[in-house]
Amino acid sequence: MAKELKHLTKRAENYSQWYNDLVVKAELAEQSPVRGCMVIKPYGYAIWEKMQAQLDKMFKETGAQNAYFPLLIPKSFLSREAEHVEGFAKECAVVTHYRLRSNEKEGGVEVDPAAKLEEELIIRPTSETIIWNTYKNWIHSYRDLPLMCNQWCNVMRWEMRTRPFLRTSEFLWQEGHTAHATREEAVDEAKKMLKVYADFAEQWLAIPVVQGVKSETERFAGALDTYTIEAMMQDGKALQSGTSHFLGQNFAKSFDVTFLNKENKPEYVWATSWGVSTRLVGALIMTHSDDNGLVLPPKIAPIQVVIVPIFKGDEQLAAISAKLQPVIDELRKLGISVKYDDCDNKRPGFKFADYELKGVPVRLAMGGRDLENNTVEIMRRDTLEKESVSFDGIVERIKSLLDDIQANIFQKALDFRNANIHECDNYAEFKEKVKDGGFYLCHWDGTVETEEKIKEETQATIRCVPFMFEQTEGVDMVSGKPAKHRVIIARSY
Repeated sequence: MAKELKHLTKRAENYSQWYNDLVVKAELAEQSPVRGCMVIKPYGYAIWEKMQAQLDKMFKETGAQNAYFPLLIPKSFLSREAEHVEGFAKECAVVTHYRLRSNEKEGGVEVDPAAKLEEELIIRPTSETIIWNTYKNWIHSYRDLPLMCNQWCNVMRWEMRTRPFLRTSEFLWQEGHTAHATREEAVDEAKKMLKVYADFAEQWLAIPVVQGVKSETERFAGALDTYTIEAMMQDGKALQSGTSHFLGQNFAKSFDVTFLNKENKPEYVWATSWGVSTRLVGALIMTHSDDNGLVLPPKIAPIQVVIVPIFKGDEQLAAISAKLQPVIDELRKLGISVKYDDCDNKRPGFKFADYELKGVPVRLAMGGRDLENNTVEIMRRDTLEKESVSFDGIVERIKSLLDDIQANIFQKALDFRNANIHECDNYAEFKEKVKDGGFYLCHWDGTVETEEKIKEETQATIRCVPFMFEQTEGVDMVSGKPAKHRVIIARSY
């Protein structure tokens, strides 16, 4: 890496600082003047756009349609579902007035007391309440079901401790909200969307995830069941990367959303909601990246291939460009994003370091000698291996290399995760080992008391009851009581 860019904190020295450095140095995001909020820069937003485009396609394949609902929610709406309001009460940002007035004496502005709202408005922390108030007007008969809407938007949750992408007061996300005629249909929908998230995480982000169901205390506020995908970061901590909720009839009853069934009798509908956010960008960074910068899976990289000509004078540049242009055209026809960086205001070494920092999967370089020898230098970002190869057949080689990089990045993350999942039946041993990270499969007696004790004494939480492991009865390592299954316990973000 060029000397100018060798300024990332090493992961082994300070993992948290490495992450913050990388977000800024790779030009993904920066802090805003508002505490807890961030400015997502073009390169960071381009990653989110690729995520959004693929997820949107996958959602629509399930039958969901996009809609948009208001940012501001009447305070009384949140109060209609008791668990929901309790779960979000401490996180809400509240609008109380609708204008400011100038204060000439103080040289600033102040709230006009005459402009106080009759009812305070909540900046949406999530949209169940406003959506179910709307669904009441859309649903009348079983013929109107299922109703499946998704919206892409921002939400506000007043976080005290923030970190770009991972936990911010304002963040971007999608939230799906569906209504069904039967309990079984709603449960199936919630599980189906969890699988959509898992497939996206593994096939596109190359992040292996554990699918499971949350404990009662970790559920979404107002849900009967919350399903989750949990990913392991390089420091061994868990990151909840997507959730899908079976809401039962709670919101339907709170907002009186009924339908006439086939026997012409009124029933409350059954509901789900599901969402992922820009937290996935943080997951992408912490799962794959290294001390040189980002490592991006090709499927999600804004630039999949960068080509840097190394030239002396306009004549040589013209010759190299003429040689490379058919390759650029062919790659683009295959849907591969290519950047041809022929600007002469930066040295090649600086360009190489910059694209390495930004995680571009494949880099090609061609100089005068390569032009004479019909060769090109090719480097893969995941392993940092580079070699000089024949220019003939380079398009197929790049296409194959991108597939190989995608598979290799996933396998590396999978091997790391699997090596750091441990069965544990001894609480004293667990308390020591969990400090070093990892997922621990432990028997749990199902009580809140045990769950709270683990959290208080170790700062670790029950992430989920995992689906991927065969469940066996045993003894809770904390209480000594009978346990029906093992859960995954880990420290988390």
